[in-house]
Amino acid sequence: MQQAQRTKSSAEVDFFTEYGDANRYKIQEVIGKGSYGVVCSALDLQTRQKVAIKKIHNIFEHTSDAARILREIKLLRLLRHPDVVEIKHIMLPPSRKDFKDIYVVFELMESDLHQVIKANDDLTKEHYQFFLYQLLRALKYIHTASVYHRDLKPKNILANSNCKLKICDFGLARVAFNDTPTTVFWTDYVATRWYRAPELCGSFFTSIHLPLTSGALGVFLLRC
Repeated sequence: MQQAQRTKSSAEVDFFTEYGDANRYKIQEVIGKGSYGVVCSALDLQTRQKVAIKKIHNIFEHTSDAARILREIKLLRLLRHPDVVEIKHIMLPPSRKDFKDIYVVFELMESDLHQVIKANDDLTKEHYQFFLYQLLRALKYIHTASVYHRDLKPKNILANSNCKLKICDFGLARVAFNDTPTTVFWTDYVATRWYRAPELCGSFFTSIHLPLTSGALGVFLLRC
């Protein structure tokens, strides 16, 4: 028991690297890893709520990655919707000189849509209708704000056991400002192999970029 407690305490120190607000959160387990860093579930000792903490390390190593991280944080701080993941807190670095990692605290979701589809072979038509309704509602809100996700896929859609979905990962999202004559998608390339988001498919090989409406996305998803 003592060995387990020592291991857990060591994991917390390694995760937070003596960060300023580290004593506010109690790390529970690693729930995700990727090229960006690691995500852990934790308990917020102030609110007693479970949260997900995303640690992004060496954020200034590549300018493109830093811009992507900044873009995601700025968008998610402005987008407030029941079907979009919420940022609860951003941990400030102990000093500007030592600022190299960033910790973003999100609401905790149990899984993602990829795992839900993979693990459940008994999903009904009603399940898919409810999933699609939430996705279209979220996209209507996002597109109304002139934001285009550009990497919408099951792994970027968080899920709970009550079938609640929330769109996450806005690192590749772009904003079409009012003074932009057409919706420009900047780059066709995204990191996922053998996949392109519906919003990107319509922008290939043409100088005319039309925003994908929520209704058009619904037809696309139903045919997949």
